[in-house]
Amino acid sequence: MANSFQYQDKTFVVGDTIALTYKLKEGDKERLQIFKGILIKLKGSTPETKMITVRKTSRSGIGVERVIPLFSPFLSEIKLVKKGNNRKAKIYYIRNLSGQQLIQKLYRKK
Repeated sequence: MANSFQYQDKTFVVGDTIALTYKLKEGDKERLQIFKGILIKLKGSTPETKMITVRKTSRSGIGVERVIPLFSPFLSEIKLVKKGNNRKAKIYYIRNLSGQQLIQKLYRKK
């Protein structure tokens, strides 16, 4: 499928809510940071060029998108938080939705 990818024997689809654990290096220290959001886009054809775009909405209502290469040495794991119900390959339309509208669109039963 064009709108899904596999990472460490788990399959993720566009529209799923995922939690990325990312390694950050600050000076000589290294820590893990979790970025939890909705997978809105996949890009790239080969495993080396495959990238994902994840969007989350902060508490103040500002949307933050992050583009992450799948085979980055800084990406430690990806967890599935919630399975989405989506038919499109790229779900840019969620950028204009409020929180309640987003829940109705992505997680309703068909």
